[in-house]
Amino acid sequence: MDQEGVDPDFTATAAVTGDQVVVTVTGEVDMSTADAMFRAATDDPATAQATLDLRAVTFFDSAAIHALLRLAERYGAGLRVHPSAQVRRVLEISGLSTQPWLLSE
Repeated sequence: MDQEGVDPDFTATAAVTGDQVVVTVTGEVDMSTADAMFRAATDDPATAQATLDLRAVTFFDSAAIHALLRLAERYGAGLRVHPSAQVRRVLEISGLSTQPWLLSE
């Protein structure tokens, strides 16, 4: 984790189709990048469903968990999350591995 600023490998790219947004995230999601992930998923107010592709995420901290929980509040049953092994482990430790939005990989 880069404590001096944003991870240079971090990206959060959104693609909207109809009422669905797909956000592909890479790199570290931490206190310096979690809000960017959240904004990418919520920039279009017309979206009712969101898919987060976190399979290329290498680090996921408590700020990232908070952003994910805010997205779960925003999208409810319309949220789907594809985790990396690191993200899945953090969610297991946090007691969130049984959430309906967390997909098996």
